[in-house]
Amino acid sequence: MKEIGNILIFFSNSLTYFAFVFSIYYLIIALFGIYKKGNLKLIKPEKKFALIVAAHNEEVVINDIIVSLNNLDYPKELYDTFVIADNCTDNTAKKAREAGALVHERFNDKKKGKGYALEWMFNKIFNMDKKYDAVCIFDADNLVSRNFLKEMNKKLYSGSRVIQGYLDSKNPMDTWITGSYSITFWANNRMAQLSRVNLGISSQLGGTGCCMDIEILKELGWGATCLTEDLEFTCKLVSNGYKVDFAYDAVVYDEKPLTLIQSWRQRKRWMQGFVDVSSRYFFKLIKMGIRKASFTAIDCAIYTIQPILFILFGLTTLINMVGVVIQLFNYSNNYNSIAVSHHSISALAIFMSIVGVVIYLYTPILLIAERKFNFKVLIYYIIMPIYIITWLPICIQAILDKDNKEWDHTIHSRSVNISDLEKTH
Repeated sequence: MKEIGNILIFFSNSLTYFAFVFSIYYLIIALFGIYKKGNLKLIKPEKKFALIVAAHNEEVVINDIIVSLNNLDYPKELYDTFVIADNCTDNTAKKAREAGALVHERFNDKKKGKGYALEWMFNKIFNMDKKYDAVCIFDADNLVSRNFLKEMNKKLYSGSRVIQGYLDSKNPMDTWITGSYSITFWANNRMAQLSRVNLGISSQLGGTGCCMDIEILKELGWGATCLTEDLEFTCKLVSNGYKVDFAYDAVVYDEKPLTLIQSWRQRKRWMQGFVDVSSRYFFKLIKMGIRKASFTAIDCAIYTIQPILFILFGLTTLINMVGVVIQLFNYSNNYNSIAVSHHSISALAIFMSIVGVVIYLYTPILLIAERKFNFKVLIYYIIMPIYIITWLPICIQAILDKDNKEWDHTIHSRSVNISDLEKTH
């Protein structure tokens, strides 16, 4: 037992020090999300937008997103809504046309997935007679706030080239899983996206609710066809000297998975994409960050290794818990030498626990500021650690299954009208 204790202490020391560094790093970044700048002044609507909705067998929800886009508070002559009916075998294309969208059907059993569908559609838009200043990307399960294009128009006029909108949830109270997802996204909007903009570094694309200057797409090319095309294109932007801005008041609501199984599959796909992108961009961005003294590049590189960090934090927690049990056993058997050797790391472990508590309490404070905190959210937040724990096996599985590039489609079934959501905000 003594030898096992010493081995655990060694690994606990190593992992805890690494986890400590990254915990402090993310805490410092998160604290910059406290401050929210005032809204940009009103800019006359002039930018022309191509709104692209990527859809695969989405006949249940496709009408809702098109209705919300048709009702945007922006001149109708300055935007068009395109739907990519990608390898659909249902009535998605038919329903989208009936709702007023410009539908383009794509069938390709080799190049499957949203990234390939977007690349295909971008090329079509580049060659159209009608010219657009920017494209906006949405998923079929989304609902879009009426001011979305006004906010993006402001950002483009302020000089931003790529902008991510605020990702909200259209079904936060359905289950404890949707509640956990929603809390995570709400916190991420302030503690990661807004905070990075306040720091002057790049935000991250979130896969939907984003806007891109058409010229930057032509200049760089899309090429983001992996399981996490949003992360891939973010890395491409940063590695070419660009940043992603964040439009806090441009809100997009999407449907969160209802069950743990659905959530597991979606998050595993995300983490597989992270592993893929990290293998291609991590060292490239680190070198760029060192060579050009670019904090933006280094931060983006660190962001790509999320699966490793989740595993690091998870294993640190587990090993420290086992270490406590071993230490208690040793105390009971008078193994004072082991108790003393573990004492130095205990102080760090305690400090890390304090950091964890600060972050845990910081989140509901931000949710109260966001007016998203109520009794049900409190209950979900209390049981949310169960959701967080599942990240450890998901990330391990994603790394082991990193070579599987098959797109796993998430089924959407929550039909909600945008007017119902905006009544509550």
